[in-house]
Amino acid sequence: MARQGLRLSLAACLLLLSGCATSGYTWGWYVVSPLDARGRKNIAFLAEGLWATVSLSAVSVALSVLIGIGVALAGLSRHRLLRMANRAYVECVRAVPLLVLLLWVYYGLPVVFGLQFDVFAAGVITLALSDSAFQAEIFRAGIQSVARGQVEAAQALGLRPWHVMRRVVLPQAIRRILPALGNQFIYVLKMSSLISVVGLQELTRRANELTIVEYRPLEIYSLLVLEYLVLILLVSALVRRVEVRLNRQ
Repeated sequence: MARQGLRLSLAACLLLLSGCATSGYTWGWYVVSPLDARGRKNIAFLAEGLWATVSLSAVSVALSVLIGIGVALAGLSRHRLLRMANRAYVECVRAVPLLVLLLWVYYGLPVVFGLQFDVFAAGVITLALSDSAFQAEIFRAGIQSVARGQVEAAQALGLRPWHVMRRVVLPQAIRRILPALGNQFIYVLKMSSLISVVGLQELTRRANELTIVEYRPLEIYSLLVLEYLVLILLVSALVRRVEVRLNRQ
């Protein structure tokens, strides 16, 4: 699948280049050309935003998984109030657009609660909260997919409920929902571009700043598309490799 993705990417690049040759637009690929000193400088400037994009996404997904597991367990609880809290959290968080949530976290929390965050922390909080609602539903479905008989067998062996969940249910659930978790990481990776609105120096923000300097938006944003495409394909290949390895165990 990774090779197929690379082939499709190459075909898309060739299609773009063929369109460039026939278009009446005066292209200025020199601004992002590795053969030009100016282009190498611009590429390096854009690449410096890669770490912010990856680190922001990784931290956000890690937090969203932890929150999602907690919310999912609340939804599976026997207590009615916990189940109601689960539904309220999932429905409310999913209903708020990510950009709106980001603006409220960055500008609203300092006013309402006196909590001031830098752009990275605001981005992590926003992405983690937004993704956790989806993670909660993914984990809930994965936990419910484990056969009830295995839970009863573990309980018959004298395992406590927490040990049953940690040693029997969650390992099987995670193996089954790994593709969905991978999709969520890719989703967060793409949505991290919205954090550029509040000034985080990630890939999209640096592309915007470079566009203002070079006045070559099409060329620069074409490179930005290629950067995200390569990044997503690498993450997809990594998730599939982990999935194959887990299925062999």
